[in-house]
Amino acid sequence: MMGAAAPISFFIDNCVPDSVGRALKAAGHQVVNLREVIAPDSPDQVVATLCDQNGLVLVSLDKDFDELHKRAGVSRRRFRKLRRIKIACDEPSAARRVQLALSLIEHEVVVADQRPDKRMIVEIGHTRITTVR
Repeated sequence: MMGAAAPISFFIDNCVPDSVGRALKAAGHQVVNLREVIAPDSPDQVVATLCDQNGLVLVSLDKDFDELHKRAGVSRRRFRKLRRIKIACDEPSAARRVQLALSLIEHEVVVADQRPDKRMIVEIGHTRITTVR
């Protein structure tokens, strides 16, 4: 683990390759796989609530999460602790791209944890990494 004071707990969405979870574990972090704790077809709001309430960083390929804040019943006050790693590259490259971005991810989680509104997104693409605080 590079730079993080403590291991980060990641929640791996069903669509994310297992290699991403293995890369995070190899770096000393904790990994919970969606399919091990809830139904694989659980709605995004259930997944977001679980991560938000348990302090887990969601790792997802699901573009539907981009629209979660616009859905009925979801206000700006909801999911104030939802932290997300959005995989926006092809699946075969995902684990390597996450490994390359890991020090930034760790830093962004630490920064988010220091704020009242802990929401953050780190989007990992083929040639870029974007952070949203």
